[in-house]
Amino acid sequence: MKVACVGGGPAGLYLSILLKRQDPSHDITVHERGPEGSTYGWGVTYWRGLLDKLAAYDPESARAVEEHSVRWNHGIAHVRDSVTRHPGDEGFGIGRHRLLEILAGRARSLGVRLEFEHEIQEITDGDLPSADLIVAADGVHSALRGGRPGHFGEEIRAGRNRYIWLGTTRVFDAFTFAFVETDHGWIWCYGYPFSPERSTCVVECAPETWRGLGLHTANEADGLALLEKLFADVLDGHPLIGRSTAQGGAPWLNFRTLTNRTWHRDNLVLLGDAAHTTHYSIGAGTTLALEDAIALAGALREHTVLPQALAHYERERKQALLSLQSAARYSARWYENLPRYIHLPPEQMFALLGQRHSPLLPYVPPQLYYRMDKAAGQLEALRRFKRWLGPKVARTVHQRALTSRK
Repeated sequence: MKVACVGGGPAGLYLSILLKRQDPSHDITVHERGPEGSTYGWGVTYWRGLLDKLAAYDPESARAVEEHSVRWNHGIAHVRDSVTRHPGDEGFGIGRHRLLEILAGRARSLGVRLEFEHEIQEITDGDLPSADLIVAADGVHSALRGGRPGHFGEEIRAGRNRYIWLGTTRVFDAFTFAFVETDHGWIWCYGYPFSPERSTCVVECAPETWRGLGLHTANEADGLALLEKLFADVLDGHPLIGRSTAQGGAPWLNFRTLTNRTWHRDNLVLLGDAAHTTHYSIGAGTTLALEDAIALAGALREHTVLPQALAHYERERKQALLSLQSAARYSARWYENLPRYIHLPPEQMFALLGQRHSPLLPYVPPQLYYRMDKAAGQLEALRRFKRWLGPKVARTVHQRALTSRK
């Protein structure tokens, strides 16, 4: 089979690796619009479950990924002068540049062609060779998906809060949250290590706080200086790092949740962020992209007829995404409603931060939910009742909201 993959991110590269391992005779080319090694981004997070999957499908690249990752097994929350530490599952961080370097090297070793600085705008413009399968792995702004307006049924919903993706030389020893109160409201950051020298630091706040602090008009240098001052304690004297000047500076954004009614048309299929996005606060973007690649490769192996393979892939991944998409929506809502939780005692606030994926939490007074959750940890019957009640409450509220709009 001849495969043209547009987009040289984790999803496209890993798919090319899996397809070559399944059948070395596949003719696979990955087209990436940027120069090799020019990716923007700091570190990505993942958990042990993903590493186990990678080891099952391609042990060589999995070993390299684990070797170049850092890990943690607890979280820390800073709220005003209080610090709360909680144990958690083992998490991993790896630099995005390093991850792409590993996957690109592995793909090349298997015979995949990588063409950098080759931007594909349209399937019919002559830039893309004819192929049996065309994979749109070119991100949330996918030119290939956009070139078929209306077909995929894309829907984009912008979140309310503003955020900025930064790096820092402060190497955190845990997944770190820091919440700072200002005269214009709360601002907070998430920090996690991705190498022995660097960490990612994502800063978020409500739009009123963003404007009140003057971040909407500040240039990047002034904005970073203000954020360094606000988070001086957690940064421990280390600087924040934005994009290089050549990359246009680090922008403040509203997160956009993308969904598509269908993921394929003819021989074109969507992969990774071109098909779906989930809010960054659940740290699942890279994991979901790689799992898409695993599922698509598996569908192509099991079904010799392309339309059947693509339909199987879409059904499998849409079903797998349901719970994570729900968790991401509630996680984003938790931060958008931070004042509801921030004045709780620190141990309660951090406990509910860990429960932010719950569909029940937004509809139960926070302290009552905390007591219920604590009791549920000891009583299996209450734990089952809580799992049963949450989705029902969420569906009822959602249906009422839809009815009120009519």
